[in-house]
Amino acid sequence: MPELPEVEMIVRKLRPHLAGRTFTEVVVLWERSVARPGAAAFCRSLTGAQVQDVGRRGKYLLFPLDTGQTWLVHLRMTGKFLLRTARENVADPHVRARFHLDDGAWLLFSDTRKFGRFYLVDDPQEVVGALGPEPLAAEFTAAQLAERLAGRRGELKRLLLNQHFIAGLGNIYVSEALWRAGIHPRRVAGTLTREEAGRLHAAIVGVLTEGIANGGATLGDGQYVYPDGGLGRQQEHLAVYERAGEHCPRCGAPVERIVQGQRSTYLCPSCQKLTA
Repeated sequence: MPELPEVEMIVRKLRPHLAGRTFTEVVVLWERSVARPGAAAFCRSLTGAQVQDVGRRGKYLLFPLDTGQTWLVHLRMTGKFLLRTARENVADPHVRARFHLDDGAWLLFSDTRKFGRFYLVDDPQEVVGALGPEPLAAEFTAAQLAERLAGRRGELKRLLLNQHFIAGLGNIYVSEALWRAGIHPRRVAGTLTREEAGRLHAAIVGVLTEGIANGGATLGDGQYVYPDGGLGRQQEHLAVYERAGEHCPRCGAPVERIVQGQRSTYLCPSCQKLTA
């Protein structure tokens, strides 16, 4: 699933092509892609609407429209946007919706697993209002993270994946951040000291910033690509994620894979000892 850096890169790639453009035709091929208000109403409302900007909140893409409504998209596991310049290039067995723009281009939504969802709402807070803080926002400080961790009894890694706790983090960047901070993923969240919370905060900001700088991570499944078909490079810089059996870049010990909540977690058992 694309995480904050990947979604941010999609925003940056789409904005020059969509901001100021008008949808002249909207076709939904898989009706369940539209969570609200329904596929027919979605197509009617978007046709003739102009995109004012392209933004992001957590893992959601936001397209504010000149109608006053906002179109939000959650890509989930396999959703992706593709830009095409001609109708003959829109054939794809996994395309679930297509959007014709007033400059002649086509925006396609491809989704192999069909889990991606569209929301067209009057107020985006209806969809993203319950999300946690943005980890790259100035308001997200080490002190705030320490306060949010205080009293939490669950495992740290599973808490960091909770989008209501912090928005935008996923398996890749949580594993990398915990490795950078030298903290075990099974640590009880509320036991972190202020110093450890500070290290974790710096690690989260660091891995996300690096991920964006490297264009996001295109892993072996090839699911994440830019709308123009380009690939990210962050996978070349990962220290532990999907590196089980390889040597830890910091201490040389073998990287291990464990399972938490039916998800793989990667760590160095030497650098990230379970101390509390």
